[in-house]
Amino acid sequence: MRCIVVNGDDLGLSPGVNQGIAEAHQQGVLTSASLMVERPASREGAELANDLPGLSVGLHADLSDAGGQPLSGREAAQRCGAVLQGQLDRFQELVGRLPTHLDSHHNVHRDPLLLPFFLELADRHRLPLREHSPVRHLGSFYGQWNGETHLEQISVDGLIGLVETEVPEGVTEIGCHPGYADPQLRSSYRREREAELRTLCDPAVLEFLSARHIRLVGFVEAMNLLASAERGRETP
Repeated sequence: MRCIVVNGDDLGLSPGVNQGIAEAHQQGVLTSASLMVERPASREGAELANDLPGLSVGLHADLSDAGGQPLSGREAAQRCGAVLQGQLDRFQELVGRLPTHLDSHHNVHRDPLLLPFFLELADRHRLPLREHSPVRHLGSFYGQWNGETHLEQISVDGLIGLVETEVPEGVTEIGCHPGYADPQLRSSYRREREAELRTLCDPAVLEFLSARHIRLVGFVEAMNLLASAERGRETP
């Protein structure tokens, strides 16, 4: 069994990002998204997601300063537990339910001082936390490396090559950032988002996955499949 969760980060970041994630789900291979809950377009993103019942929606926890730079170290650790709980509460207010998964903007949960707070929240609500669940995370579908744009990494051939070489048996999450670079988008990752969107909606990608019998799933289905497989291994 090879299954892929195609997860779009940054839902709620701007109207253009919201639109891109919706299109990548409706017209392409995107199955999941992670919502930022304290941005001007967060409510719009949540409403959009609620109109897409097949879309997994997780919490994209955002520990950033006023300039958008990720917080880290002891200062962030002192606030982390309260910030995470506040953002989870806001998620439930906007979406009306718990998230299907948990991750973080700029992957700040990798900070050893912050990780325990993320693990505690994930364990309390039984949420798969990126890189700390049976779902393998693959973050190399990304079009900017060492400060330079590399559109070949997020082309159709780039994505197909990534799946062929780096997606093993089991369930793999491929992180992505589709969207439109609207005036409200405060990010250096702009034209790359539009390139990702074109790739995710290209029929050749779905044709390739179908030919290889690779299944597209959301997080709820992924966790159910993994639990079922584990029960099968335990049965004598």
